[in-house]
Amino acid sequence: MRKSRFTEAQIVAVLHEVEAGAKIADVTRRHAITETTFHRWRKKYGGLQVSEAKRLRALEEENRQLKRLVADQALNIQVIKDLLGKQW
Repeated sequence: MRKSRFTEAQIVAVLHEVEAGAKIADVTRRHAITETTFHRWRKKYGGLQVSEAKRLRALEEENRQLKRLVADQALNIQVIKDLLGKQW
């Protein structure tokens, strides 16, 4: 996954600028992002504080690691079943 140029704190700050009354077009131009990126951020981080956004990223990383672990275990189980199922 590609690393973002912006930290969670920067993303939340951009979202708070618009909530404070700035126009989306002005904010996106000033921060050199597209409106699509802004709306994607608002969908994901809308209404969050900086600490909550950091916690969200930590949980996503933990979830990614757990999914990888489960996939590895499933593969190991399948290999063991294949080996035990064969006649020696």
